[in-house]
Amino acid sequence: MKRHERVGPVTAGIGTWVLWAIVVIAAGVIAAWAVPWGGVKAPAWAPAGGQIVIPEAAARQIAALRIGEKQGRESYRRDRFGAPWFDEDHNGCDTRNDVLRRDLDHPVMKGHEGCVVARGTLHDPYTGRDIEFIAGKDSRRVQIDHVVALADAWSSGARDWPNERRRAFANDPENLLAVDGPANEEKGADDAAAWLPPNIPFRCPYVLRQARVKARYGLSVTEAERSAMLATLGDCQGTG
Repeated sequence: MKRHERVGPVTAGIGTWVLWAIVVIAAGVIAAWAVPWGGVKAPAWAPAGGQIVIPEAAARQIAALRIGEKQGRESYRRDRFGAPWFDEDHNGCDTRNDVLRRDLDHPVMKGHEGCVVARGTLHDPYTGRDIEFIAGKDSRRVQIDHVVALADAWSSGARDWPNERRRAFANDPENLLAVDGPANEEKGADDAAAWLPPNIPFRCPYVLRQARVKARYGLSVTEAERSAMLATLGDCQGTG
C-alpha cells in the first residue's frame, strides 16, 4: 500500500478559513516569508533574494476556487491527456527535456541538437536534497511531476474538456516540476488535502502553484482541499 504524508485534520471549518482569507484581503496584508537556504545556491523555483512574497491575492484566489466533489476518477487514463511529453510549444524538443533543461543546474545536453539532457544537478523542491541526474538506467531518480496531478485534474473537471485542452494542460510548464522520483511516486495523484512536500519551506510555493493552476483552468477543489491550502498559506504567513 502506498504511504501518504497526511496533512492531518483541519480543526477549523471551511467557513473559518474563508473568513480568515477575507480578513487578510480587507487588511491588505502582504507578508514576506524568508526561505532559509543556509548559504546553498537557491534552487530554480526560488525567487530572487530568497524571499517568497505572499500577496493578499493568494488568499483571494484560493478562497474563490470552485468547490466540487471529485467525479469520474475511475475512468481516468493517461492517454486521455495525449501522448506523454508532446512538443506543445513547437520548439522542437519534448516537454520532459524542456523541464529538465529549465530545472536542472548546469544541464549538459546530448548531441548537437540541444534537446536531450544528459546530466545535471537538481535542487529538489520536494525533499530539499541535491540529486545528480544522469540519463540512462538511473534517470528515474529525477521525475517530472504534474503539480496538479492529471488524475486529480480529470476528476476535478478535465474529463469534460476537449482533447486539445487536456494535452495542453499535461504539457503546461506552470504545472510541471523536476523532482525527486520516490517523492513523486509517494505523492501519486493526491491533492493538497492528502499530501504536501516533506520539504517544509516548499509547501507554500507548492500550494500557491496548485491554486494558480486550478484557477487558470477552472478546476474544482474539495472543501478539505481548499481548507488544507488555506491552512498551509496561514502557516507560511506565520513563518519568518
